[in-house]
Amino acid sequence: MDLALLRTFVTVHRAGSFTRAAALLGLSQPAVTSQIRTLEQQLGRPLFLRQARGVTPTTIGDELAHKAAPHLDALVEIAETGLEEDSSLRTLHLVGPLEFTAERALPALTELTGEDGQGFALRASFGTAEEALEGLAAGHHDLAISTVRPRGALLSATTLCDEEHVLVAAPWWVEHLGTGDPDRTASSTLDALERTPVIEVHESLPFVSRYWASVFDSRPVAPGRVIVPDLRAVLACAVAGAGLAVLPRYLCEPALERGDVIALHEPAVPPLRTYFLVVRTGTLAMPHIARAHEWLRQAAEDWC
Repeated sequence: MDLALLRTFVTVHRAGSFTRAAALLGLSQPAVTSQIRTLEQQLGRPLFLRQARGVTPTTIGDELAHKAAPHLDALVEIAETGLEEDSSLRTLHLVGPLEFTAERALPALTELTGEDGQGFALRASFGTAEEALEGLAAGHHDLAISTVRPRGALLSATTLCDEEHVLVAAPWWVEHLGTGDPDRTASSTLDALERTPVIEVHESLPFVSRYWASVFDSRPVAPGRVIVPDLRAVLACAVAGAGLAVLPRYLCEPALERGDVIALHEPAVPPLRTYFLVVRTGTLAMPHIARAHEWLRQAAEDWC
């Protein structure tokens, strides 16, 4: 069987579309369609169900992808690293959310990159959970940190850690709103918070909306006053007094300890967000991916 046909098949399976697979492979869509049709003729079975938007693998297609993908990934790894004796330094391609990857994952992994004879080169990129999982499935990354657990058999996820979210603002907001009053009712506290400007990473207010739904069983009313796509910048704006923000505790803990910001509310059960460590199924057989995966898993025991 032609390995080029299998490579095209696995790319289509991961991309879920002939068009996206063609872009990833640098081929025309008709060429991809022709290769898949040829492979189906050789096997005598349909591999995909064509739909209005993309394709869905048949049961035979899923089974073939599950068996073939790890071996194709291993062949690509060999081709990229070469067969020379001095090619032992592998490159790990990591993707994840900007702040968590920068503040936690990368500092942990850089301890591995310098190990004599067993280290690896590291390349990191940032993206949303959807972008990270799509890139991982397409073969652009080796390891993904995601806040979404993937579905299907081609990607394998391990729970990494839970992230606690905290509602914070500069100290003068607590005095101005009176949210620190222990005799204040929950409804009056919510009314006060609804009058406070919001600092967020997106116009849809993802962190504040998740907090409001979990803690207050409602939606936030105040619009975003400052929108900046970096939680570290959100924290800086909160310290400066621009309004309230919902931040991961690990990111704002130093500012809380210094008194630069204060928790506006202390719910009995704080909102949590779970991170997953995701690989393509079968790729943990590659030593550098397995070592990075285990190292991050162990490091995360101190993050929870």
